[in-house]
Amino acid sequence: MKTQKRYTIKDLPEQERPREKMQAYGPEKLSNAELLALILRTGHQEESAIRLAERVIYQAGGLRFLPDFTLEELQGIKGIGLAKAVQVKAVLELGKRLAVSARPQRISVSSPQDVASVLMEEMRYYQKEHFRIVLLNTKNQIISVEEISVGSLNSSIVHPREIFNQPVKKSAAAILLVHNHPSGDPSPSREDLEVTKRLMEAGRILGIQVLDHLIVGDGRYLSFKEEGLLFS
Repeated sequence: MKTQKRYTIKDLPEQERPREKMQAYGPEKLSNAELLALILRTGHQEESAIRLAERVIYQAGGLRFLPDFTLEELQGIKGIGLAKAVQVKAVLELGKRLAVSARPQRISVSSPQDVASVLMEEMRYYQKEHFRIVLLNTKNQIISVEEISVGSLNSSIVHPREIFNQPVKKSAAAILLVHNHPSGDPSPSREDLEVTKRLMEAGRILGIQVLDHLIVGDGRYLSFKEEGLLFS
């Protein structure tokens, strides 16, 4: 008995393969059928994955109606077994959840108190020093809070490379430095001052401003900016 060949995306000319096309030009350059073909991966008998994807979309009445297909209806399409049907439904469900998920409202920072209100209640109880950075966009809204190190604060642990990695990746306009003093006393040490100076210099080179350094104690905090300890 002759085995029928199942065509895959690899059987297409390289310039027509959706994966290579996405890598070269981005996902927005792929057609609906090409995107679906990447999920299906293989075709059926003499039919490529892209041709199968085109037929699935056509039988659904268009991409808009594909989410309405049940697993059983998908499996009723020639070339779609349970594995392919489950993959398609999983991706469609993720898209649906993404579409209805609300973007969390970002917290705006206008003073050191705004940052302290977000982090102090958690950080005041730590038994070790935790060094974090708060990433801000151009509107001084918090993009994210990144933990950099745990342990005694020193210049070898808090290296500019570690500090500015995420701000560069996430296109932050500015950052705030925050760490706690387990003793409860937020008074800055010589090491705190040296690290702050070093990071401000690195920020100027990278075009990412270091707006402040907060030290969190037990129920109180110290702002380098408010104390006039920032280096010009």
